Amino acid sequence: MEREPMSSDDRPEAAAAAAAESVQEQPQPLEWRFAQVFGERAAGEDVQEVDIISAIEFDKSGDHLATGDRGGRVVLFERTDSGDSASRRELERQDYPVARHPEFRYRTEFQSHEPEFDYLKSLEIEEKINKIKWCQTTNNALFLLSTNDKTIKYWKVTGQDLNHVARCRRVYAHAHDYHINSISNNSDGETFISADDLRINLWNLEISNQSFNIVDVKPANMEDLTEVITCAEFHPTHCNTLAYSSSKGTIRLIDLRQSALCDNHAKLFEEHDAPGSRSFFTEIIASVSDIKFARDGRHILSRDYMTLKLWDLNMDSGPVATFQVHEYLRPKLCDLYENDSIFDKFECCLSGDGLRVATGSYSNLFRVFGCAPGSTEASTLEASRNPMRHQVSNPARPTRTLTSLTRAVRRGGENTSVEANGNSYDLSTKLLHLAWHPTENSIACAAANSLYMYYA
Repeated sequence: MEREPMSSDDRPEAAAAAAAESVQEQPQPLEWRFAQVFGERAAGEDVQEVDIISAIEFDKSGDHLATGDRGGRVVLFERTDSGDSASRRELERQDYPVARHPEFRYRTEFQSHEPEFDYLKSLEIEEKINKIKWCQTTNNALFLLSTNDKTIKYWKVTGQDLNHVARCRRVYAHAHDYHINSISNNSDGETFISADDLRINLWNLEISNQSFNIVDVKPANMEDLTEVITCAEFHPTHCNTLAYSSSKGTIRLIDLRQSALCDNHAKLFEEHDAPGSRSFFTEIIASVSDIKFARDGRHILSRDYMTLKLWDLNMDSGPVATFQVHEYLRPKLCDLYENDSIFDKFECCLSGDGLRVATGSYSNLFRVFGCAPGSTEASTLEASRNPMRHQVSNPARPTRTLTSLTRAVRRGGENTSVEANGNSYDLSTKLLHLAWHPTENSIACAAANSLYMYYA
């Protein structure tokens, strides 16, 4: 039988050229530069507990940034270098690289939450801001939601220059028996959800005295409780779709059109353990501490104690990519359990173009990974004026924290340092909170009371 003539696409040189072209198409690793810092500590300066940042959030435009702290304060920053935004957008439209130094300035701050006391349960409720979410801007006024463990507030900020006034428009309270771990705005601009360990409630922004319970995982007998809700987020464009994660490492996608109480999920995303690999710590480190939808709505990023995982909504067989963050700590899990570090809740974020993901670690380090197919980008940076100062050998890219309900036994202990790749890791300094600018390669992250910003 005669062989058919080899097409140009079958020739070795053509294949090599195609491979080279594929390599060239890979995004180049980013070179991160320090932009600015707010609230930087002097050497040896003590940090007050109330000043530690507990939430960071860019608004949809990226021109405003909000932080919340453990003292219940919300601080707003605004972009000051956006005067050339029109010409910048034109350059971006023509695919010209636009690397510039983003600059923000302090705009205003206000006391969002005060300490509360639940007399029915004799519980002291902290004022700490757990989450902040921006709402739609109207008539040059800024709107945002902030929440502590029990109470959500809706704020309107008006004014120009240094004369700003923050007014609380609504208070959404008395709807959660357990600590609120997340809030998320719906793309319809009218509703939002709040989630605690066992329930997710749906609110209308205009109605503060009524909410609808849409997810309830509370068993009839609390002794049968095996998992709790750890985070919940609305889909960025589909107003009927949301996802929530659990302490067992699962992510459930639900459709609000199916029923009033979404007991059944539309899709379940989980990664099964290899046979014989389970240990006492398996479920603890599998707990998902944060989830984020990609801007395109096609992917979900999740963070557990050891890894970042990227999931495709069309593939529920397992994550499409896994990024090792704390693999070097695996031999230290007993120590981490003893001093409670294993329960630290690290957040995660994605770039607006979906090409990169980021999360925090110990010693005020944060890590950025390329997630485009074939990318090997993996950078370890320090939250300081010189982010490249302590470059750490990055683990190769391969093939959490429980809430109060599931911490059956917690033992205290002193923070310790561990050695990995010849570097000392300080477990007492941890970068839990960070956010990626929605349209630019710019990251804001919190190191104790300091807000650091970087760009590439």
